[in-house]
Amino acid sequence: MKVHQLPVGQMQNFCYVVSDEETGKCAVIDPSWDLDTVMETVTRNGLSAEYVINTHHHFDHTVGNEAIAGRTGARIIQHEESELKHDITVRDGSEIRIGSTMLSVLHTPGHSRDSICLVGDGKIFTGDTLFVGSCGRVDLPGGSARDLYGSIFGVLYRLDDSLVVYCGHDYGTSPVSTLGDEKKSNPVMRRVGEEQFVAMMGG
Repeated sequence: MKVHQLPVGQMQNFCYVVSDEETGKCAVIDPSWDLDTVMETVTRNGLSAEYVINTHHHFDHTVGNEAIAGRTGARIIQHEESELKHDITVRDGSEIRIGSTMLSVLHTPGHSRDSICLVGDGKIFTGDTLFVGSCGRVDLPGGSARDLYGSIFGVLYRLDDSLVVYCGHDYGTSPVSTLGDEKKSNPVMRRVGEEQFVAMMGG
């Protein structure tokens, strides 16, 4: 799996073009702004966009959905908790096949009810569930510090340390990290009780 990490817009977002090198099929994860840059990446690399995948429904991760789908014929994938327009619904444990590449869906609510992470080929796309050095806010509608605690310690913490973390915003000291490094240095992944975590998150 080849990952094109694209800084886009004025909110320090990352959009990703994830491609299967064997077949040239790809998915666009969280298209928002700078769509010409996204399409140029697809075209320059001779790729065929099969899917648009949203890690959650917030506008800064979805505003480009219709444009990319219209220009490529890609189908839009979202979690079943999302109320936005989409073509394919996924849930925890679903698998998304892109050519010979597979992405597994993990439901990780907390930042929003429909937040998901995508895992495959030694990589994890965390959206706004986990950033390098921090995590997404929980004070927006559908956010929950308790849900995020469950997602971080009940789901992400159990995954392999070697997974390369690709997050939804460029808010950290580097654009990528590993899950092992985040477990060591990210304050929200330090082992604390649920009540302490909720208090830390402002809840």
